[in-house]
Amino acid sequence: MLGLDSLTPFHLALVVTVVFIAGFVDSIAGGGGLISLPAYLAAGLPPHAALATNKFSSCMGTLTAVVRFYRAGKVRIRLGLAAALGALGGSALGTRIALGLEEGTIRTVVLVLVPIVLALFLGKDRLLKRFSGKAPPPASSPPDSRRELCASLLLGLVIGTYDGFFGPGTGTFLAVGFHVIARLELTTASGNARLANLASNAGSLAVFLLAGKVVFPLAIVTAGAGIVGNILGAGLAVQRGERLIRPLMVCVLILLMAHVAHQQLGL
Repeated sequence: MLGLDSLTPFHLALVVTVVFIAGFVDSIAGGGGLISLPAYLAAGLPPHAALATNKFSSCMGTLTAVVRFYRAGKVRIRLGLAAALGALGGSALGTRIALGLEEGTIRTVVLVLVPIVLALFLGKDRLLKRFSGKAPPPASSPPDSRRELCASLLLGLVIGTYDGFFGPGTGTFLAVGFHVIARLELTTASGNARLANLASNAGSLAVFLLAGKVVFPLAIVTAGAGIVGNILGAGLAVQRGERLIRPLMVCVLILLMAHVAHQQLGL
């Protein structure tokens, strides 16, 4: 098994730094895996070990962000738990689906999906006003309705399934989903997304642990960097709110689209 002594000081410093940045970005807008996974691969880890070790550090960092958002009152706990339940089952289902699909097919689906999500996100306010005749409710909203709970469960199931067979941008998609479907303001939507994403990550991590793919010496070090990044990012998100989250989330979606286009089309 690959250990810390197998990495040069440069590669170790690179991975730790990049995982810190990924945790910071992921806690605010999602998409941290787009940043951290290439660093593990660049350090020389085999693909499965890179995925597994990245999932371990991501799980630890996401847990920290969930606690930070929850303490700040930025998690609608019933909606978040409903989505987490769906995401946990969905990630297991997605892993099974991935075994029967070509990787190129999955990337093509994502390449179509991301621009649609980005367009919906940017035009959300106008769409809500046109179809409902009013703006989204304020943060002091009434108790969660059965419709919102079912929609959150379905959101977690769908995005969790996506996370199981592909993954990049899961946190961003969850936050956009909570923002549009449950009409949560972006800071609370991000907090709920972290909770659902934690469940999705846990499902995938369990499979990797059973398969013995996690490089623990490196995972423990990078988990520490990810935790620090998540603490700082979540704290900043809570303080700055939508002024910070909205532009960063748009940037993550655009980067995700460019990443998939590069892999699929060689652009």
